[in-house]
Amino acid sequence: MSERFTHFDDEGQAVMVDVGDKAGTQRLAVARGEIRMREATLERILDRRVEKGDVFAVARIAGIMAAKQTSALIPLCHPLMLNSVSLDFYPHPGDGRVEVEARVKVGGKTGVEMEALTAVSVATLTIYDMCKAVDKEMVIGEIRLLEKHGGKSGSFVRGGAARPGGRESGE
Repeated sequence: MSERFTHFDDEGQAVMVDVGDKAGTQRLAVARGEIRMREATLERILDRRVEKGDVFAVARIAGIMAAKQTSALIPLCHPLMLNSVSLDFYPHPGDGRVEVEARVKVGGKTGVEMEALTAVSVATLTIYDMCKAVDKEMVIGEIRLLEKHGGKSGSFVRGGAARPGGRESGE
């Protein structure tokens, strides 16, 4: 089977993929990214001394809201009725870094990779927004899909991707 881009027709025009004939399945996507900052900034977040409020609580809500709005942001994504969206934050004191992980589930005809990636992106941007007054040099990066399950293409687990806390992806 040759791989091809699914969002182009035979003439190379952008199209929304027709999922009408696809079977609905339970689908899961997990994405992760990180934001690097000064150690003092991370300490303020962990000590809840950021003037705008609880950084992780606000970033969690922002990520959930973003996942629900992915089709309004990414032109060829289908609107989905998501079953669940969860975000976890893994601070690394001494390293000035926070990993953000999103897990998105749906029962449907198309996957939720973009929703998980969007959730991580907006959650890290929210952390930046809430802390930019004290640290304008924060860096967002390493946003990637860790795993996806369900659908015709089956499962994908990024090779050797250890989950925070030492668990392997896919457990």
